[in-house]
Amino acid sequence: MSLFDIFSSSNTKKQASKDEAPAHWIKCKSCNALMYYKEIENQNYVCPKCGFHIRIGVDTRIKIVADKDTFVEFDSNLYPVDPIKFVDKKSYAKRVEEGIKKTGRHSSVLSGSCEIHGIPVQLVVFDFSFMGGSLGSVEGEKIVRAVNRAIENREGLIIISASGGARMQESTYSLMQMSKTSAALAKLSDAKLPYISVLTDPTMGGVSASFATLGDIIIAEPGALVGFAGQRVIKQTIGSDLPEGFQRAEFLLEKGAVDMVVNRNDMKQTLGDLIKMLLKR
Repeated sequence: MSLFDIFSSSNTKKQASKDEAPAHWIKCKSCNALMYYKEIENQNYVCPKCGFHIRIGVDTRIKIVADKDTFVEFDSNLYPVDPIKFVDKKSYAKRVEEGIKKTGRHSSVLSGSCEIHGIPVQLVVFDFSFMGGSLGSVEGEKIVRAVNRAIENREGLIIISASGGARMQESTYSLMQMSKTSAALAKLSDAKLPYISVLTDPTMGGVSASFATLGDIIIAEPGALVGFAGQRVIKQTIGSDLPEGFQRAEFLLEKGAVDMVVNRNDMKQTLGDLIKMLLKR
C-alpha cells in the first residue's frame, strides 16, 4: 500500500454518527461539558459543572422522589379515544399509537401511590415523551382519580408537571380537563389536604394555566421553562422586548409566581419535609 493510499483511507474513514457515539458519555447542553454517563446518573442528571438540569423520564423521576419499591400505579388501563376523528399531518389515532410504541404507556400521565420518607402520598408524574406531555381526557381523569384517592385515604397529593399544554387533537375535550382538574383540587382543599405542584422543564399552556399553578406550595426545578404562550408569540402580541429569562423558574421566584426553586438532588428531602409538616405527621 502506498503512502497516498494510507492517507486516503484514513481521511475517508466514516465518522461515527450520533446514534453510534459511545453511550457511556453525555454532553451538557448548557456548558458543553463532556461527562461520564455514570457520573451524571449518580447526580440525578444534574450537571456537576454548571448545575444544568437535564430532562429525565418518568421512571427516573419516580425513582428519585419515591421510597424504593413503594410506587404502585393506578388506572393504567385508561386509553385515549379519538372523539372528533382529528387529522392534521397524521391522524390523532396514529399519534397515540406512536406514543404508546415509544413509551410503552397509554397516556402522558403516570399516577399512583408511593411513600416519601415513609409517608404515603398520591403521586402524578407527566411523561413528556408521550405527545409532549399533553393534557387530554385520560390525563385529566387520572388526575381527578388521584385527588379522590388522596381524599379517601387522607393523604397529600404531588403532581410533577412536564407538558406542552392541552392536547388540541381532542379540542374542547382537552380544554375541559383544565376546569375538571381545578374543581377536583378545590375538593382536596376543602378536605384540608395538601397539594404540592412541582414544575419541571417545560410546563406550558393549559397545564400551567390550571392545576400546575394551583398548588398549596409550588416548587420549580432550576431553569425550568414555565408559562402559557411562547416567548415569540408574547413578543408579537405586546410589540416589545421581554426581560431576559422571564419564563424561567428563577424569574418566577423573584416575582412571586412560585414558592421555591429546588435542586433535583434536594427534591425528595424537600417534598418529604413539606408533606410531613402539612399533614402534621
